[in-house]
Amino acid sequence: IGTVKGDLHDIGKNLVAMMLRGNGYKIVDLGVDVAPEKYLEAAKVNGAGAIAISALLTTTMVQMKNVVDAVEAAGLGIPVVIGGAPVTQAYANQIRARGFAPDAASAVEEIGRLIAG
Repeated sequence: IGTVKGDLHDIGKNLVAMMLRGNGYKIVDLGVDVAPEKYLEAAKVNGAGAIAISALLTTTMVQMKNVVDAVEAAGLGIPVVIGGAPVTQAYANQIRARGFAPDAASAVEEIGRLIAG
């Protein structure tokens, strides 16, 4: 889990991480301002079942597409779940993210659904 490159906001990310931990998930928190290659590296090293990314700024949302594209290009097959105040299901569809969560509780459900297959 992390906040995309260029975005330093972490309250939402921290809430999602806390709720995922509370539901028994192992979380690797990459922090804020995370470049796409860092998500890939962490996913490979830790055997991630999903990658969760957050953006609060509309100007940094484009970085979400960069993460989705990088995961696809690497052939990892790991679902990317996106969320954050300006993020919508329509945007998730547009960038081909496999999951969207409008809030922390939804993130837990969405990640669980995607991991279960």
